Amino acid sequence: MFIQTEQTPNPATLKFLPGRAVMVEGTVDFRDLAAAERSPLAQRLFQVEGVEGVFLGADFISITKADDREWYLLKPAILGIVMEHFTAGRPVILETAADADAADSDAGEDDEVVGQIKELLNTRVRPAVAQDGGDIIFRSFENGVVSLTMQGACQGCPSSTATLKMGIENMLRHYIPEVVEVRAVP
Repeated sequence: MFIQTEQTPNPATLKFLPGRAVMVEGTVDFRDLAAAERSPLAQRLFQVEGVEGVFLGADFISITKADDREWYLLKPAILGIVMEHFTAGRPVILETAADADAADSDAGEDDEVVGQIKELLNTRVRPAVAQDGGDIIFRSFENGVVSLTMQGACQGCPSSTATLKMGIENMLRHYIPEVVEVRAVP
């Protein structure tokens, strides 16, 4: 198995491409070991000293490191864990009954504006930020303000504010006149 790595716009985050599917559906962002309880892969990655975040995308894993750590020291351990995990055929995510219920309840109907916002985010924004090792998740639309959560390499990235304001906000305002502003929320 050959695992490629790619730089991201965030110097603290590196993208690992194992050459196979990581997440069959959706993405998951883990900020610490406790949050990673449903992912055997993320749990093992957090055991590497200096790993501060694990983001699982469709075909990549973005790892965020502590500022006082160097990639040349972390990469061998991370590559070994990823290779061993996929070679052994272990699951990336352990689905629980609560996860299945949450997915079913999320299938509610959106109003027309929210549907348009989600469509633009899913077709134009999310594929681009996935290339940089991250994701942007829609949270809400209230009083003309779109709230989004930055994940993976996008979280804490020096250029994320510019992407959010000059890229996403301008695009949404162009296509959807009801949108006045876009804000990042945790």
